[in-house]
Amino acid sequence: MSRAIYPGSFDPVTLGHLDIIKRSAEMFDELTVGVLNNTAKTPLFSLDERVNMLKNVVSDIPNVKVVGFGGLLVDYARKNDIKVIVRGLRAVTDFEYELQIAQSNRKVAPDIDTVFLTTNIQYSYLSSSIVKEYASFGVDVKDFVPEPIQDILKERFADIRV
Repeated sequence: MSRAIYPGSFDPVTLGHLDIIKRSAEMFDELTVGVLNNTAKTPLFSLDERVNMLKNVVSDIPNVKVVGFGGLLVDYARKNDIKVIVRGLRAVTDFEYELQIAQSNRKVAPDIDTVFLTTNIQYSYLSSSIVKEYASFGVDVKDFVPEPIQDILKERFADIRV
């Protein structure tokens, strides 16, 4: 069985993330979406909230599971017999950073490969940071995030603006 993991902070999940998830799910028997608990960042949503949002938007893809994790990605992959890491690329600047991470991972975990998928051109500008910025000012983000996430963002920023 081929297994892959698509890691990220997903704060929040965007249509670009969802595109990579759907395409990866077609390539592998099982895809784990790994929601990173990155202590170096202060996310808008808690780890549990991000995991639940993702579970909601991928519930119709049978070979996808969503988990939260902390620590090294390669350690999680090894413990779960995952041999491939999937990473999305939007631009050349993403490639430089992602290549460095992939090469480092390969050095410490030569049994795990990284596969890069270029984003769909319609999402090449999109990032969670951009989504949060627009949503914080009340901009409609329907072209950026799955429908259930739109309402969650509206509620979150309504609470912050009060």
